[in-house]
Amino acid sequence: MFDIRVPVGTMFLVLGAMLALFGGVSGPEIYRTHSLGVNLNLIWGLAMVLFGAAMLALTRIKSR
Repeated sequence: MFDIRVPVGTMFLVLGAMLALFGGVSGPEIYRTHSLGVNLNLIWGLAMVLFGAAMLALTRIKSR
């Protein structure tokens, strides 16, 4: 049976990792004027990684 959590979790995991990586390597000067010095790329990238990992973990738990 097809479980929608697998592709959705994988998508969030991959895109979140890319966003967090960009937020981690980018310089702080680009966040100074646009987001009041807060690195939103890193924060939301990590949130997306956590959500994607939770979706994939739920798939593993529910499939047993």
